[in-house]
Amino acid sequence: MAKNSTIEWTTHTANIWWGCTTVHEGCDHCYAAALSKRWGNDVWGNDKPRKKIKSVWTELLKYQKQAKAANEIHKVFVGSMMDIFEKPMPCIDHKGNLLTENTGILRQTFFDNITKGMYPNLMFLLLTKRPSNINKYIPDSWKSSPPVNVMFGTSPVNQATAFTLIEQLAKVNGKKFLSVEPQLEEISLLPWLQSNLISWVIQGGESGPGRRPFDTDWARRLRVECEATNTPYFFKQIDKVKAIPQDLEIREFPEKVFGCAFNSLCNSDNQASKIRIPVTVGFQI
Repeated sequence: MAKNSTIEWTTHTANIWWGCTTVHEGCDHCYAAALSKRWGNDVWGNDKPRKKIKSVWTELLKYQKQAKAANEIHKVFVGSMMDIFEKPMPCIDHKGNLLTENTGILRQTFFDNITKGMYPNLMFLLLTKRPSNINKYIPDSWKSSPPVNVMFGTSPVNQATAFTLIEQLAKVNGKKFLSVEPQLEEISLLPWLQSNLISWVIQGGESGPGRRPFDTDWARRLRVECEATNTPYFFKQIDKVKAIPQDLEIREFPEKVFGCAFNSLCNSDNQASKIRIPVTVGFQI
């Protein structure tokens, strides 16, 4: 299966633009900001424009074609170098020229394409640190009838952000997931898992220079909470250096969401709500 992302829990990544602004302490060592700066893109901060990614539209059509040919649903994380629900910001092209369209216009084009059914074999994972903006920026039709091939997610990093962000996410209709990374302290998600609000939990520690410590007992607590509530659980990493303990070598996907989003693609092989996949240790930095 074609794959363009090194992020373990998705098939592809797609960025409609590059650039963002820090939101909470989980952003302190943002890999995307560091990578963008390394490549000469000055697109981080409230006073900076965002860089339009013109190639994304062709890439999405390519991913759709590949998934359809395989008769599969492929996951697309939007996006690794942006926040899809950031407020509208000015845009520049690859040469740094200011454009007339802003990120709000690009976002609306993307949402319109989904509404038109252009990507029936792609499951879009719309991960944001700004869940309070979701209902503000999605099409009105999505508020009552969210697309079957969209999951809304947010990234709590401690208990305080869990309370704030998950309660904001709860106000959104549709499928929901959590990417608890980089986790900075022990977190309990039990109240939200018990209410069946969340369809999938991803968990991981911080990697890269200056990474903050991760306690594997934090992972064991969430693993138990997910097991108790039958919530698919995906452990991503400690820090991409330390080996993952055997009892945390768990990478489950919500196959009823991903594999059977469309009845024509459902089959006996993907009806299970959880699939356990062995983890290969010894990640590279």
